[in-house]
Amino acid sequence: MIGIDIISIDRIQKVCDRFGSKFLSRFLSQQEIQLCLKDTQELNYQRIAGFWAAKEAISKAIGTGIGEDLLFLDILLSKDSKGKPQATLLPHKMQAFHLKELAISITHDQNLAIAIAWIRQN
Repeated sequence: MIGIDIISIDRIQKVCDRFGSKFLSRFLSQQEIQLCLKDTQELNYQRIAGFWAAKEAISKAIGTGIGEDLLFLDILLSKDSKGKPQATLLPHKMQAFHLKELAISITHDQNLAIAIAWIRQN
């Protein structure tokens, strides 16, 4: 199953500027927020938008969207040693949705962040 999402980086920046850490903590774990900080400890809006798009794409691939059955914080994003984005769900959600494998790709162009998610079920 495949899901895709696109979002304006400016839109994410405006929400971050308005609501700050309150907004970020609603959809990102503390580890994910750390990945979204530049070396200067400023927020990397491009990466935040990419993470938003990735979580939305995953929810679409599963077929639920973000809502009662799947929350933003049920989806965990990380990077491997080469910077490739990786994703998983909390273990009980992986089992509930019968997921065996999950892959994502995130890209940015001009003012857009785009993510695609691919899942394989048991």
